[in-house]
Amino acid sequence: MILSCQNISKSFGERTLFSNITFNIEEHEKCALIGNNGAGKTTLLKIIVQQSSPDTGQVVFARDTTFGYLAQYQEAEGDRTIYDEVLSSRQYLLDMEEKLRSLEHQMRSASGGALESLMNTYTRVNQQFELENGYAVRSEIQGVLSGLGFSPEEYDKPLSALSGGQKTRVSLGKLLLSKPDILLLDEPTNHLDMESVAWLENYLLNYGGAVLIVSHDRYFLDKVVTKVVEIENGSMLSYSGNYSAFALKKAQIRDAQYKAWLNQQREIRHQEAVIEKLKSFNREKSIRRAESREKMLGKIDRLEKPAELNTRMRLQLEPRITSGNDVLTVDGLSKSFPGQELFTDISFSIKRGERVALIGNNGTGKTTLLKIINGLLQADKGSFTLGTKVQIGYYDQEQQVLHDEKTLFQEISDTYPTLTETEIRNMLAAFLFTGDEVFTQIGSISGGERGRVSLAKLMLSESNFLILDEPTNHLDIASREILEEALTSYTGTVLYVSHDRYFINQTATRILDLTNRTLVNYIGDYDYYLEKREELTERYAPSREEGAALETVSENKLSWQQKKEAQAALRKKEAELARVEKRIGDLEEEDAAIDETMALPEVCSDYEKCTELSLQKDRIRKELEQLYARWEELA
Repeated sequence: MILSCQNISKSFGERTLFSNITFNIEEHEKCALIGNNGAGKTTLLKIIVQQSSPDTGQVVFARDTTFGYLAQYQEAEGDRTIYDEVLSSRQYLLDMEEKLRSLEHQMRSASGGALESLMNTYTRVNQQFELENGYAVRSEIQGVLSGLGFSPEEYDKPLSALSGGQKTRVSLGKLLLSKPDILLLDEPTNHLDMESVAWLENYLLNYGGAVLIVSHDRYFLDKVVTKVVEIENGSMLSYSGNYSAFALKKAQIRDAQYKAWLNQQREIRHQEAVIEKLKSFNREKSIRRAESREKMLGKIDRLEKPAELNTRMRLQLEPRITSGNDVLTVDGLSKSFPGQELFTDISFSIKRGERVALIGNNGTGKTTLLKIINGLLQADKGSFTLGTKVQIGYYDQEQQVLHDEKTLFQEISDTYPTLTETEIRNMLAAFLFTGDEVFTQIGSISGGERGRVSLAKLMLSESNFLILDEPTNHLDIASREILEEALTSYTGTVLYVSHDRYFINQTATRILDLTNRTLVNYIGDYDYYLEKREELTERYAPSREEGAALETVSENKLSWQQKKEAQAALRKKEAELARVEKRIGDLEEEDAAIDETMALPEVCSDYEKCTELSLQKDRIRKELEQLYARWEELA
């Protein structure tokens, strides 16, 4: 055991955050600390690292244990560069290296016993330096900085010029390189792109010490942790396994608790009915029996009704009207900013009912692309077309669609003036804003609360094409799962940007990867993307150096006739793809028309007509299955 938390309790005023929290962390163990926003996870970490004091209980580390703590927000300042700041975490190795250089200098002019003494000291220090991997310290630092998303050009940036997210990444790099016995990480993936998160997963999996992580990134937790500690309603439960194992066990336990409570309630009602009946006989013997049963009933250890998740949002997304089959067509879009080319000549289309995840590293232009489609930015080149009856609902990660000077109530009422006061209050209550909270100014609420207001407005919009930019940011795990359920049951179309890989796996039917200034299409979820990424990126989006090399080889190898044949084959494939897409659209319209016909009173009562129409629908279904399979091959 490396860390023991024993009966930890903490309150703020009359509010009890948690009580009697008890758990242990073993050596080399990787543990997740989870719970809804406000459950007290960060407070518990601060108690463990002695930045806060518990009301009761104690934290015990094993003897000589070292720990490292990464807070969510960093205040690093000064003129030291990124590289020097991270290098300072291995200062003792730098001091050792300087001592070795000094000893080498002294040995050049020493002789006799003095030289022998210097050589012995040099041998001892050098052995320790090698044991600590001192000769590889600079390459190790470069590896960590690269893994966390810093390019060599950024190494000389001063801390004072960094954003909050960059400072957090620098602090994480320092912490990882200091290699304490136990790492305590509060939302370490918040400012990392997907590649950096994958690198951190691998690093922590191979980390020699123990790790305690607070995170809402369920995919990350699935990969890294072997134990989950959950704080819920002020108390704590511990589960072995990763996040998915925890979610399954928790659902089973909650179901068993609810069934046990129901069974006990049923038995109590039965006994009360028997007692009442016995008393109604009004005889001495029956009254004694009734009293005896009452005593037995009074001795029952009554189970508490399992706490319902009444802190959950209630989110139901449904379009008011149905759009056409072609929802969005993007043709040859390009966008650059001074000194930065984001993407060039990208084209794609989105069909009704698709849920498309747009992914890519930080700075590739994902948010910019969404803003272009929403008409908030102009593209340098190219165009896009929205389909028939398409109505966009936009969720902005920067919450710029909200007005800081308005109250929550005004934000809803001004956008939807036909709603009554009761309807507005009910809507805000569904997103956990009750009482006088509805008159709080937007400018004074947290990021998570702003996200909930934006989701409320999105729900009221009844749009049929949702464009979402990082919708899970600031949401706790329970709220993310509610959003997942809402999107998977939503009958409209969705295009979203997200770094939440678990969320993508649960909701996406297709992935567009914005990489090397172009898009690569993956017809599947995030696991499918991981499986095919290397192959498809090399084929459809090589880096400029790789692309130039491939082009040179291609020019040398292909004869003029081969080029003509390749171009003809490509045109033939494109023509077939267009025919397949048109046929799919025609069949879907035919199928919808049959549904409308079958709903007519004079038809639904006609057995022969219904049978005939059902056979037509079955024929359409079979042909559509074949067409979709062929479309996947061609696309």
